[in-house]
Amino acid sequence: MTADLRATVETYWTAAETRDWDTFAMTLAEEVLYDLPQTRERIRGKERYLRFNREYPGDWHVRVERIVADRAGEQVAVRTLFTAGLEEMHAIHFFTGDDQGRIVEITDFWPEPYELPAGREHLAERY
Repeated sequence: MTADLRATVETYWTAAETRDWDTFAMTLAEEVLYDLPQTRERIRGKERYLRFNREYPGDWHVRVERIVADRAGEQVAVRTLFTAGLEEMHAIHFFTGDDQGRIVEITDFWPEPYELPAGREHLAERY
């Protein structure tokens, strides 16, 4: 039976929002791997990933909009809304855990907003 990765991920986001880096670090396995496919960046290891987050510039804030966990408790997907001043950024995050419920892998996708493609205005509702 694996530990509760969903609870770990919830703690991860709360700690990130409050900049509680000690608690944040406790959610991570030593060998955590962080991937950003859109920029082709990869960060290996807890200390480097922790530093990446500590040094991220600006007064950003995060709100978790949705968490989905698989039945086995090994995978969690999260949709978030980040704000930095007036800028809003939506992101999707995929987490993989170990048997202690620590995070061993994170993959982040930061999609850019774009305008509604022509030809489907009659089908879509803008929000």
